[in-house]
Amino acid sequence: MDHPLPIPQFLHDGDFLSVLKAHGYDAAPRLMQAAAKFQDEMHKGSIATEGTTVLAVKYKDGVLVAGDRRATAGNLVMYERAEKLINIDERSILAIAGVPAVAFEMARVLEHSFKYFERSQLQEMSTAGKVRSLSKLLKENLPLTLQGVGMVVPIFATYETEGGKDGGGKVYFYDALGAQFEGVDYSASGSGSLAVRSVLHYLNTWGGKPLAKFNESEIVIAALRVLDTAADSDTATSGYNPKSDIFPIVRVITKEGIREIPDTELGRIYKSDV
Repeated sequence: MDHPLPIPQFLHDGDFLSVLKAHGYDAAPRLMQAAAKFQDEMHKGSIATEGTTVLAVKYKDGVLVAGDRRATAGNLVMYERAEKLINIDERSILAIAGVPAVAFEMARVLEHSFKYFERSQLQEMSTAGKVRSLSKLLKENLPLTLQGVGMVVPIFATYETEGGKDGGGKVYFYDALGAQFEGVDYSASGSGSLAVRSVLHYLNTWGGKPLAKFNESEIVIAALRVLDTAADSDTATSGYNPKSDIFPIVRVITKEGIREIPDTELGRIYKSDV
């Protein structure tokens, strides 16, 4: 009986670069050096800029969406006036946590897709269609996600003008691979999301009344408080910056559409609550 030929070690290891090296390809060491340099640059924070933290909460009149203003790259603070809320249509907002370069392109594609559908079908795309469209974009972004250079974990908030009791404010959140979930009362994403969800859970459960019964002023105060709380424990999140007088971005979606709460109003609400 013939003995089987020994299997080379690199086939056991499953290392593609080892296969190239074993066959005499000079590209292997260069690829390995490039990969090591890339990882080193990633750790230094000089490759990808990321934005956190965002949240969306249902309240009495619709949905509040808020995001802090800090953008980071590794352990570096890159920018303190980042825009993390993107209006997609008259009643839909994409709140981005992750790499802005990828998220902005997703927002552009979504905006054009929604407009094309409306003009070609003579009706607005359904909420389910909008949610699935974003899920599809996240799935298509899988290669960048797996490489660790293009991950986006967004929140999609909208307001349904039809549907009776099933209409009103809607909040959807996703994982990095595109799985979609509907938030019953609220959702948060980004590095400070654990603190945000913890505070919102406390307010919703033991705060005297559920978040769904908060009026606009009350829900704005809650949003500012939770972002300040997250900023205390997460260096990638910023709350109110008194030195530069920079507030988080806060917008509400109601049956009238999207309205941004101006800094003057945020300042009045925040300082009167202190």
